[in-house]
Amino acid sequence: MSFKSILALPFALYIKRKMNKWINNPIVAQQKIFEHLISAATSTAFGKDHNFISINNHHDFIKNVPVRDYEALKPYVERVVAGEEDVLWEGKPLYFAKTSGTTSGAKYIPITKESMPTHTNAARNAILCYMVETKKTNFVNGKMIFLQGSPVLTKQNGINLGRLSGIVAHYVPKYLQKNRLPSWETNCIDDWETKVNAVVDETINEDMTIISGIPSWVQMYFEKLVEKSNKPVGELFKNFNLFIYGGVNYEPYRAKFEKLIGRRVPSIELYPASEGFFAFQDTQTEKGMLLQLDSGIFYEFIAVDDFLNNKINRITLKDVKVAVNYVMIVSTTAGLWAYNIGDTVQFTSIKPFRIVVSGRVKHFISAFGEHVIGKEVEEALQIAIKGTNVRINEFTVAPQITPNEGLPYHEWFIEFENNPENLNDFSAKIDAALQNQNSYYFDLIAGKVLQPLKITSISKNGFQNYMKSIGKLGGQNKLPRLANDRGIADKLMKNVI
Repeated sequence: MSFKSILALPFALYIKRKMNKWINNPIVAQQKIFEHLISAATSTAFGKDHNFISINNHHDFIKNVPVRDYEALKPYVERVVAGEEDVLWEGKPLYFAKTSGTTSGAKYIPITKESMPTHTNAARNAILCYMVETKKTNFVNGKMIFLQGSPVLTKQNGINLGRLSGIVAHYVPKYLQKNRLPSWETNCIDDWETKVNAVVDETINEDMTIISGIPSWVQMYFEKLVEKSNKPVGELFKNFNLFIYGGVNYEPYRAKFEKLIGRRVPSIELYPASEGFFAFQDTQTEKGMLLQLDSGIFYEFIAVDDFLNNKINRITLKDVKVAVNYVMIVSTTAGLWAYNIGDTVQFTSIKPFRIVVSGRVKHFISAFGEHVIGKEVEEALQIAIKGTNVRINEFTVAPQITPNEGLPYHEWFIEFENNPENLNDFSAKIDAALQNQNSYYFDLIAGKVLQPLKITSISKNGFQNYMKSIGKLGGQNKLPRLANDRGIADKLMKNVI
């Protein structure tokens, strides 16, 4: 056992004791964050425009600060991008995390000196909590990889600009630098396919113990490793014992991963975003991720049903309930105020506060009032797969409103690794599971407004071809699980089997 692994557990226990202070006093922790945010930003342009000096409680905050998405906050962000100080937060931000927008084009999310450590500390603490629970520390002796965007940054009016994962790459602790792969030069490769091939070359003969990234892109890395070595990943990396992921639900990929690896590997789920590191899986025995309540983020929640009906009833942690679908609203030390990040979450517990990401506000199907969300389609697929040899590489769902014949339906585009023995039976299982979860969908099927879903099989690498065609292959780009239109569906048709 190395000196590093010997020291790891005492340090993990120390950090966990510190975390327990806010875990056991969540409402107090959030109140302190709220007071600090208002106090620190009172003299900013945003604070003056929204009368922060008169805000003493959450009710005052609601009255003075409306919920905004990026488009609504953009006039303030543009002032910061232009070099103006004291706009959303004190001084200038350290970075802009550049993300792909939809209606707004590229989005520039500020990261400040105060908010930056919350991103790195949360990722570290996720691993430390795993150590405390399992008492496993040997993996710190091997090599680790995080498949990420390029760490090359540009400057705009004195502020560094780049992808979040590239920014975070500059904050890898010195004690991990020797363990980290790939090399800086390989990480700087922009073209994803070229980069993955280079990563394979650099890692194939190493003792990889931790592998991290978005599942869809880690899958591509694993496939290339298997192709080059003719060995399962778990045999190639005998000490690979921890997979860390975020961005999308791992469950649709699990069966394929276990085939590629050759065994089941423990995993940790993270919930990082440019706007903040919101949650991470703190235990292997309970569902959900621990909401980070002491990381410079004040949380509000709006029930999705209210939000979609323009009833903006904003509540705080003390009033949330388990299993309700909420739009998550954040205010942060990066200068985001009552900001709608676009994600929907559900609480799996309130002692402590743990959540799962249930979907995106804009990613749903409600062409007929069914309001099917990401969590529902993912769970329906898992129910259908259970107990079978079916393995799936990728999928997405869209409405077919004007079929050539018959009633409208939901069209599922699926790239199978292993096909079902009977595609019609498999479709029926998914449809039944979806009806069980969503009463509106059930009513539409029962009332003959919709016919049961249909599956369209996509050719091997079809989804990769689609992502490449729109310039979003690799990095931190994610395929939407579902859409309320045919934008993605129509482009996928050229990859239909």
